[in-house]
Amino acid sequence: MPDVIQERAGFQVLMCDPSGPPVTTMQDALDLIGASFLGAEVVALPVTRLDERFFSLGTRVAGEIMQKFANYRLRLAVIGDISEHLEASSALRALIHESHHSGHIWFVPDLDELDTRLWSVA
Repeated sequence: MPDVIQERAGFQVLMCDPSGPPVTTMQDALDLIGASFLGAEVVALPVTRLDERFFSLGTRVAGEIMQKFANYRLRLAVIGDISEHLEASSALRALIHESHHSGHIWFVPDLDELDTRLWSVA
């Protein structure tokens, strides 16, 4: 299934296919941002598409990707279980806590939680 835009909780969301290409570089993130220009306000990206370097903050991959989404004023929702990564890194826990307060980047366990967050900002 390709990435598709669908309405969720009153927002147009680019639903990224879990089996789609991995997001490993800044260009991959820009490709998702470009795909969102077809009308999406939010990109729902399964955690399985993120390269492991995303969760190792020393690589700066997470910061660069998150900053690109913020610069384009596009919400990014990472969907899936990241508990293993959170247990391994207090810095990652702090980054995710901060990102949730910004309102542009969310880490949610499933699509139901994404809908809840979208309804809260609608």
